[in-house]
Amino acid sequence: MNISANLLYIVAATNLLAALFTEYDIRVNNAQTPSLMRWVWRLTVLYSGLIGLAVYWFSGRRQISRDTVWRRGWRSVAHCYAGCGIGEIAGVIISVGLLSLGNWGVALWSFSLAYVMGFALTVGPLMQDGVPFKTAVRDSFLAETISITVMEVTAISLDIWLAGGTGLTSPQFWFALVVSLSAGLFAAWPINVLLIHFGIKEGMHDPRHMAHDH
Repeated sequence: MNISANLLYIVAATNLLAALFTEYDIRVNNAQTPSLMRWVWRLTVLYSGLIGLAVYWFSGRRQISRDTVWRRGWRSVAHCYAGCGIGEIAGVIISVGLLSLGNWGVALWSFSLAYVMGFALTVGPLMQDGVPFKTAVRDSFLAETISITVMEVTAISLDIWLAGGTGLTSPQFWFALVVSLSAGLFAAWPINVLLIHFGIKEGMHDPRHMAHDH
């Protein structure tokens, strides 16, 4: 696969415009969105552009007509995704750019940092909803481990395959990272739907009932 710099610029510009539109909609039409949720949606859209915007529009706005397990699944996976994305990007940059590791080293660094960040950004909203820290950690451990594992195995495997051993200066490296992140989002969504359906995971609250935290 040979990715040109121009294609990467187009993807980056599209993602940035989608993120700016999301920020505008949150501030103007969905000011009730809690602060941590705002960061979840900002990061989700920044990673995946129009895909992330569609997820936000379908599941994260108070204007939805009704809430469903499908929407709860998207909100749930978005929390994981926002944090995992930070960890995965950091892991790839550290392992490839600083340590020049092979595929297994890249996978280990990326998965470890993605797990820590994804777990943290899932426990955070539960605490913001009033759940005690120990309870939030205990209740999230099993469900988030399953979700993060599916997301990161998919994303990291695809990233390593698409990047093809390229470095930080290659457009292919960054394009592979963007594509793999979105693939991980899609892979983990049905897992989150099933976890919520069977009561293993509660899922995030209906955005129509959220109160803005000042």
